[in-house]
Amino acid sequence: MEFLSHPVTQKVLDHAFSYPQFVEFTAQLVLENRTTGANQSEAYLEYTWMCLQRMRRWDKTAKISTGMEILLRSIEEPQVWMVITEAWCGDGSQSIPFLAKLADLNPLIDLKILMRDENPTVMDAYLTNGARAIPKLVAFTKDLKAELFTWGPKPEYLINRHKEYKLDAQGKPYKEFLEEIHLWYARNKNQDLEAELFPLIQSTLTP
Repeated sequence: MEFLSHPVTQKVLDHAFSYPQFVEFTAQLVLENRTTGANQSEAYLEYTWMCLQRMRRWDKTAKISTGMEILLRSIEEPQVWMVITEAWCGDGSQSIPFLAKLADLNPLIDLKILMRDENPTVMDAYLTNGARAIPKLVAFTKDLKAELFTWGPKPEYLINRHKEYKLDAQGKPYKEFLEEIHLWYARNKNQDLEAELFPLIQSTLTP
């Protein structure tokens, strides 16, 4: 547990979405043919549509292990899980539905979803190697005075895969690379995500 100075306040979280609100918000954006943030290109509109489809699919198919369920239910002190993302974020659409299912297992976990570009001060407090990489999960005590853990923007395997691609794309177009990434998510079924989160959540339990 770290006691840090950070820009996350209750006022900030009051403007955040619950997960069902975020899915509904994304669906409305798709209907209106727009997305979050400044980039309203056709590509980002398509990303947003795909993100909505992925979230709806994971809502139906995501599975949590028995061990993780037991761990989540053993939490006895309230926690706030803040996720920074955008409606067009592909990695967010793969991971956030699973985070929502975890949070649903214990009423003491309050999941809040915050838009990155509307909250630059918050985002800049949680950079990844100097970049505004999303999604970013930050867990706090209920009073927001202590930071419990952080995770993101993606499972370690994919972080390393992105590094490899940037160093040597081997002639593979970026669109093809993204398809490879999302195929990995589909096959992995959140197993790596759960494995990475387990010790982080476990570390928040009172001995």
